Amino acid sequence: MDSEIAAYVGYVAAGLTTASFLPQVLIALKSPDLSSISLLMYVMFVSGICCWLIYGVLLGDGPLIAANVVTFILSASVLYLKIREVWRGRRQRSSVP
Repeated sequence: MDSEIAAYVGYVAAGLTTASFLPQVLIALKSPDLSSISLLMYVMFVSGICCWLIYGVLLGDGPLIAANVVTFILSASVLYLKIREVWRGRRQRSSVP
């Protein structure tokens, strides 16, 4: 019974912390300006989430795997948008005479 309660708490925690990234993703998708988002922070965060995902797989921990799969997808999408913005800015600056 205790392991069932622990798993339930784990899934609730995973759901809440993972869902907290959804507003950032929605804002990033709508906004043409992501200058307030730190590229380095998102590179480090997505890398960390990837490590947590691998850790969860190695342990066979369902809540850890589920949370980190979804968090990875959400945070990687923001990272992609940020990298795309940086690349576009560099191309525009390099093409200006």
